[in-house]
Amino acid sequence: MLSMTVIRWLGMLLVVSGGFSASAVAARAPSAPAPQASEQPQAGQPPETRIAAVVNEVISVADIRSRLRMVMLSSNLTDSPETRQRIANQVLRTIVDEKLQMQEAKRQNITATEEEINKAVAQIEKQNNMQPGQLDQALKQRGIERSALVDQLTASIVWAKLVRRLLSQTNVVSDEEIDYALKRAQETVNEPQSRVAEIFLAVDNPQQEEEVRRLAERLSDQMRQGARFSAIAQQFSQSATAAVGGDIGWVRPEQLNSELGKMVAQMRPGELSPPLRTGAGYYLLLVLDRRSGRSAGAEDTLLHLVQIVFPLPPQAPEAMRRAAITEAQNAKLTAKNCEELLKIGKEKGSAQLSSEGRLRVDQIAPGMRNIVLGLEAGRSSQPIVQKNGVGVIMVCEKVAPSAATVPTREEIAETLMRQRLDTLARRYMRDLRRTAFVDVRV
Repeated sequence: MLSMTVIRWLGMLLVVSGGFSASAVAARAPSAPAPQASEQPQAGQPPETRIAAVVNEVISVADIRSRLRMVMLSSNLTDSPETRQRIANQVLRTIVDEKLQMQEAKRQNITATEEEINKAVAQIEKQNNMQPGQLDQALKQRGIERSALVDQLTASIVWAKLVRRLLSQTNVVSDEEIDYALKRAQETVNEPQSRVAEIFLAVDNPQQEEEVRRLAERLSDQMRQGARFSAIAQQFSQSATAAVGGDIGWVRPEQLNSELGKMVAQMRPGELSPPLRTGAGYYLLLVLDRRSGRSAGAEDTLLHLVQIVFPLPPQAPEAMRRAAITEAQNAKLTAKNCEELLKIGKEKGSAQLSSEGRLRVDQIAPGMRNIVLGLEAGRSSQPIVQKNGVGVIMVCEKVAPSAATVPTREEIAETLMRQRLDTLARRYMRDLRRTAFVDVRV
C-alpha cells in the first residue's frame, strides 16, 4: 500500500499543499451524491463518459471513479460501497477545486513544468521505497490512469505557486513576529506541551453540515479500525498541515482554539478525539506525544518499532491458529531487519495491520511493555497471539530521552509561514468558489 496520498505528496516539498478541498461548492444540486459503482448510466450513454459536473470544463464519472480508487489506495480506507458513498461528494468537490485552481493559474500564466511533475513523481516513489517506474505500475494494476496523478500534481504545483506569490505581495512574516514567537518559546520551554496532529474539514455552507459531520465520523471510525491518521490527513484535511500528515508540532493547550485546547488537555498520547465542531468546521485530533517539562526518565525512551500481523477471524479453528503461528515464526526467523520484517508482513500477512512507528515506553500497553523492553535493537519477538491475529514485533532503534528544546528561528519562521499560507489559501479558494458556476449533474 502507498503510505502517502498522491494529492498531498508534493506538499512536503512546497510547504503548502495544493488540495484545499471545499466543504461546499456553489452548485445547482449541492447535496446530490456523486456516482457509485452500482449506479446505472442514462440510456444510450456509457457510464464512464457520463458528465458528473461542469466547471468550464467537463468532469466525468470516470474521473471520479479513478480518484476514488486513488483515495482508497493511498489512505488505507476500507474499500466498501459504504465508504465510497461517504467520501464521494468530498472527492467530487476536491476535483472541482483543482479545476478552479488550474484555471486560475492559467489566467495568471502560471504553469507546472514537466521537470517539476517528474520530480514530484520521483519523490513519491522514494517516500514509498519504490524503484523508478513502480508508481506507474501500482496505479495501472489498480485501474488508475496516470493522467489522474498528473492532474493532481499539476494542481498542487500551480496552486502552491499562486499562494506563495500572493503571500510575497501582501503578507510577509516579519522579524518582529519571529522575535516574539521565539521569546515566548524560550519562556515556556519547561511547561507541559503536547505534540498534536489535526484533520480539518471545513463547513463553508450550512447545507453541507450534516454531510461533513458524517464524513468526520466515518474517517474517525476507519482510523479506529487501523487506517493511518497521517494518510487520512494528507488526503482529506483542508489545513496546510495536511502536507506533513496533519502534524501541528509541540503546542500548549492555550495555543489552540479553546474547544480544541480543552480536548487536548484531557487526551492521552496515542488517543484520537471524536469529531469536534468549531466555528470553521470539524476537527479530528491525535495526540502524538507529550512532554511535561520535568527531567526525562527511562519511561521517555523512544522506541522505533515494526509490527506485523497474520490475521485470524474471530473464533478461528485450531488448525488455522497453528498455521498463523507458524507463519509468524517463519517471519521472525527470516527477517534480519525491520525493513525485511515489514515487507514480509505486507506481502504475507495483513498490509493494513502491519505498521511502523515510534512510541515512548510509557505509551506502550503494560502487557506489551516487558516484551518490547526485553528485545535488543534488530531482534524480533516470539509470535504474539492477539485478538485479531498473530503478531511479531521488532525493535529497530532505541533513542534515549532528551530534554525539551527551543525551536530555531528558521523553524519558527516556517511555522508562522505555514499558518499564514493556510489562512491565505483558504481565503483565496473561497473567493474562487464564490465567483465560479459549478453545474453538478449527478
